[in-house]
Amino acid sequence: MLSPESLKQIDTELAKYPADQRRSAIMGALRIAQTEKGWLSPETIEYVAGYIGIPPVAAYEVATFYNMYDLQPVGKYKLTVCTNLPCALRGGVDAADYLKKKLGIGFGETTADGKFTLLEGECMGACGDAPVMLVNNHKMCSFMDAEAIEKKLAELQ
Repeated sequence: MLSPESLKQIDTELAKYPADQRRSAIMGALRIAQTEKGWLSPETIEYVAGYIGIPPVAAYEVATFYNMYDLQPVGKYKLTVCTNLPCALRGGVDAADYLKKKLGIGFGETTADGKFTLLEGECMGACGDAPVMLVNNHKMCSFMDAEAIEKKLAELQ
């Protein structure tokens, strides 16, 4: 189900916690699985839960609570734009609208070529860099006006 490299990374997460608290590694383990698979299918979530030694429902609780986990396929590049008040006041809604128009999709949609998925995100804790956009849950992009968005999209092509 997962590569030996991913299982080794999960083992590293497990080693951070006492043996009787293996459940604590679930967030990291799900992130590792999602990075390899691109999204978390029910089978992947259940596999990770079994590997960690927790009930599948405990893994589902985490995967369905946090918006960083994708429970359906997403594009190669998942773009999450913050539109909470601080970002909105500094152009977050404009950035989102620009991306919608540029990509021809709305929030929660993926381009026909499967390259981009656009999401609206909650506060990312970088209000001073507003508006911000997160790429694939791993790369924070700051000051995302139209020019910065064009530059970032060109890098992702």
